[in-house]
Amino acid sequence: MADKDQFKGAAKETGGNIKEGIGKMTGNEKLQAEGKADQLEGKVQKTVGDVKDAFKN
Repeated sequence: MADKDQFKGAAKETGGNIKEGIGKMTGNEKLQAEGKADQLEGKVQKTVGDVKDAFKN
């Protein structure tokens, strides 16, 4: 069973990907940077969830 951090991390990563894409389309470098930061945060949170899940099993 997936951990809530895995879901939240995946959602944050997806949102960051969208933000970065919109930033690229509009030429908004700040939005691109925020998107990349969100993606990284999401990956970290997803990894935390993976580790928690591994210890549960």
